[in-house]
Amino acid sequence: MENLSDDLLLESYYTACELNLSPDFLSLFEEEIHKRCLTQKIKRSG
Repeated sequence: MENLSDDLLLESYYTACELNLSPDFLSLFEEEIHKRCLTQKIKRSG
């Protein structure tokens, strides 16, 4: 995931959420988003 641009990381995260993929898989995205200090850019529905 380190090779993904910030925009592609966020887009992939949103797509994974829309597809209701595994919470474990989503947590991998969330960890990387947190590492990059992009947490404020994600919008979680629910």
